[in-house]
Amino acid sequence: MSTRSGHIRNILQQKLKPQTIEITDDSARHAGHAGARESGGGHFSIDIVSGDFAGLTRIQRHRMVYEALKDEFGPMIHALSIQAMSPEEGNSE
Repeated sequence: MSTRSGHIRNILQQKLKPQTIEITDDSARHAGHAGARESGGGHFSIDIVSGDFAGLTRIQRHRMVYEALKDEFGPMIHALSIQAMSPEEGNSE
């Protein structure tokens, strides 16, 4: 796990208390595209299961993740792919 991925994991664990979380640094697949250079790559995929997402829409869940990571956009994060589920949804797969 990259240092940046670990930092993102720590923030999300503190703010959203997930049951499970998987963070993938996809930056290498986006090397050289506009915006990627300023954040040192900064493309991440996040799969997160949290009780905080129960009863919320997909947009509301994404907003929670973005709010938790708001200070990391620009210096560390350029783009996110988010899969956010409640425990019931995460256990049904």
